[in-house]
Amino acid sequence: MNSHAHVPDWTLLSLRPRGQHAPLRRAAAALGAQVIGLSPWALVARHDAATRAALAQALEADRVVFSSPAAVHAAARLQPLDAPHAGIWLAVGAGTAAALRGHGAADVVAPTRMDSEGLLDLPVLAQLQGLRAALVTAPGGRGVIADALGARGAVLQRVDVYQRVALRLPPRQLQRLRHRAGPWVLALSSAEALSLLIDQLPADLLARLRQAHAVAASERLAVLAQQAGIARVTLAAGPMPAQLAQAAHAAITTAATS
Repeated sequence: MNSHAHVPDWTLLSLRPRGQHAPLRRAAAALGAQVIGLSPWALVARHDAATRAALAQALEADRVVFSSPAAVHAAARLQPLDAPHAGIWLAVGAGTAAALRGHGAADVVAPTRMDSEGLLDLPVLAQLQGLRAALVTAPGGRGVIADALGARGAVLQRVDVYQRVALRLPPRQLQRLRHRAGPWVLALSSAEALSLLIDQLPADLLARLRQAHAVAASERLAVLAQQAGIARVTLAAGPMPAQLAQAAHAAITTAATS
């Protein structure tokens, strides 16, 4: 028997950066959904000598925080990450930790709660007076990690190893979305991506989105989705593709059987 027989044909909207929809597409396909990628930005790694030198210095800090898998991959293009290091390397979440281990880094610390607040709750970041801390990241974001590390006494070095470049929403994907008759679910793991989507989405699709579901990777993102006018918002267990897809499937299933 088809385990998805009671669930209508549904679509998961991905706001992942250009070229990075595959993990969410695989997770959604296992649950009977199609993914439409609406990349509002692309990630561009930096390769200049100044960034390379800054990163080499940063990796010697007492605490080195990597903000995302993209930060890890961009850093690995500039410096090997498999060499022994005296400091403690930290990842914002499981995906970032997995990326570090994939590049050969050992002894990576990551929080159970996969966001900035979860990271900052880790005991190894509680007292930083007199320590050097580095943040390997990209321009933008809320600045919560950098502000907290500085407030806790660390001498902070920030290294932007990649940048986000805003893109026009792909017209072909917007047309695909218009022709999708079944329910939509927006997979939401970035406040900036949501803002770019809302700013660009044509009025007819924006109206439909606000009557759709969203699954948010954190409570903060759930609030932002509600403030953007999205009618039904569900909190996912975390930001991983499988977590977002499972929360989306549960929301659709509940709506279909209620």
